[in-house]
Amino acid sequence: MSYSTQQIRNVALAGHPGAGKTTLFEALLHAGGAIQTAGTIERGSTVSDFDPIERERSHSIDAAIASIDHAPLGQPPIHVNLIDTPGYPDFRGPTLSALAAVETVAVVVDADTGISYGTHRMMEHAKARGLCRVIVVNKIDHPGAKLGALLDNLRETFGSEVLPLNLPNEGGKSVVDCFWQSTGTSNLGPVADWHRRIIDQVVEINETVMDHYLDLGEGGLSGQELHDAFEQCLREGHLVPVCFVSARSGAGVRELLDVAERLFPHPGEANPPPFMKGTGDEAQPIVATPDPQAHVIADVFKIINDPFVGKLGIFRVYQGTVKKDTQLFVDDGKKAFKVAHLFKLKGKDHVEVAQAIPGDIAAVAKIDDLHFDAVLHDSHDEDHIHLAPMAFPKPMFGLAIEPASKGQEQKLATALHKLAEEDPAFLVEHNIETNETVMRGLSDLHLRIMLQRLKDKYGVDVKTHPPRIAYRETISSNADGHHRHKKQTGGAGQFGEVFLRIEPLPRGGGFEFVDEVKGGTIPGQFLPAVEKGVRQVLSGGAVAGYPMQDVRVIVYDGKHHPVDSKEVAFVAAGKKAFLDAIGKARPQVLEPIAELQVTAPEQHMGDISGGLSSKRARINGTDSQRGEIVVKAQVPLSELEGYAAELKSVTAGRGRYALDFSHYEPVPPQVQQKLVEAWKSPHHDDD
Repeated sequence: MSYSTQQIRNVALAGHPGAGKTTLFEALLHAGGAIQTAGTIERGSTVSDFDPIERERSHSIDAAIASIDHAPLGQPPIHVNLIDTPGYPDFRGPTLSALAAVETVAVVVDADTGISYGTHRMMEHAKARGLCRVIVVNKIDHPGAKLGALLDNLRETFGSEVLPLNLPNEGGKSVVDCFWQSTGTSNLGPVADWHRRIIDQVVEINETVMDHYLDLGEGGLSGQELHDAFEQCLREGHLVPVCFVSARSGAGVRELLDVAERLFPHPGEANPPPFMKGTGDEAQPIVATPDPQAHVIADVFKIINDPFVGKLGIFRVYQGTVKKDTQLFVDDGKKAFKVAHLFKLKGKDHVEVAQAIPGDIAAVAKIDDLHFDAVLHDSHDEDHIHLAPMAFPKPMFGLAIEPASKGQEQKLATALHKLAEEDPAFLVEHNIETNETVMRGLSDLHLRIMLQRLKDKYGVDVKTHPPRIAYRETISSNADGHHRHKKQTGGAGQFGEVFLRIEPLPRGGGFEFVDEVKGGTIPGQFLPAVEKGVRQVLSGGAVAGYPMQDVRVIVYDGKHHPVDSKEVAFVAAGKKAFLDAIGKARPQVLEPIAELQVTAPEQHMGDISGGLSSKRARINGTDSQRGEIVVKAQVPLSELEGYAAELKSVTAGRGRYALDFSHYEPVPPQVQQKLVEAWKSPHHDDD
């Protein structure tokens, strides 16, 4: 189907695990004619969960994309790019990446279980990104689903701007429109009551529409006026519409497609994407206009390393038209690549197309320079353009990893690199100090999935063990340091003397090196050597062997010798003067503190709280949600080794948890003493 930007709708399905996003994805594809038969999770036949691990586990672990060409009766056709995202917090990387490509986020809520932590999280992410939010209540035909109470709870939780566009009827077997029509009945009361409430909410966003409404009544409003006001409400967060569906039975699914066609914003209507041009403090916001004739600006929001087609870069076009044989640059690269093939995705299938217009989602293959968040463009006028970075959770779980057999090191490194390309919340780092390769993810489950992919997809068997905790060192008071380095051998000697002062910076302040030398007591050419010596201590630590942070070093005096002063002498003097000052500045070892959120059945509250208390945790609050408790706490990361197995044991496998990095804080004195003693073993070189 040929379509324009105004006919495109980009929608991500997001929300809590188990809410039925994948089943709804299938139902929408079927209702829109994209597939002949809707697949099921039980049969492993869905379009989106095509990965063998997803089929084995019966839940999504990656985002999947497919499109619908839908032509409602009597309406112009639309092209819907639909993204199914994982619900589990362990796989937030692919979920958050998908938000960069859409105007609308449909947050799917289970009619049985109601609002869950995943609902809150996705509503917050979408709002922070300036995206339009729609709540889709799924499973409305389940016996015992209390839809009226759920709608009240949604409005109480997310505000009075939450209002239904349609209403369940016949016990959830069908739905009744309450936006375009004002007559009839539903399971939630007269249609007229809800119709009036949502029309009142919509028209008050726009003074012109409000005036027409007051002067002429609702009958005097044109469909375009209602659409424009509705779109403005979505864009400004003045309205969060609710649609009721049953993905299993199909109730409300076609109506949801019609809502997307008539009311969801197209790429030219939504809030402009947060593009910046320039680097650092000089970067300025720019607007990418959805003009098909303008220079190309597109953003790569997903990477797939496909064993058959190679690296696949999936991108959203914001400006211009990408055609087959187009020459495109990646970021600020000087060498363009040729778009030999251009694809639309349908789950695991790739359908070749001739072009991608503003607002569309497409993919190119076998371009090694592509990476997540790369900007594609066709003119050097678009150099130094980038999207404002998205805030991804910091991977807190770590496993040190090595190949099970020798000779596999390069194969493992290549496989880990490919996995990290695909998931922005999965990191691989090499610790030079311990010679460990550490993979980091959002949970124990996240890392287990990555280990399974290493074996199944890349044929790499590995051995793992807990990594060294990422402790840091700092100081807690001001102090002065001094060292004279003097070395005389048979020929020319070495001489350098340094006086410096150190001060603690606020947590997260990093490192500052300040030159306050007067009168040339240390010649300018030797100050970089002093800083080099200081940085040697920063990287290797002073009290327990961990990197030092949050310190300011002020060099204010020294001495030099016209013959014997050399760079090596001032490196040594700077290092020893810094160590001298640290010893007087009450040094501290800092440990990473994690924000922990544990969800489990209510009857396990005591076991969970007791277990956390034994781990030096600070419990910040608890919530109760339909038979489950959510415990929020701050816990030292070092105390969480083995917590996945512990939680599984005390909750009979029904507990789950998520981690985010919070901050660093000093370890207790007894812990610091053990770390210092371990470092001062015979392996420690005092020089």
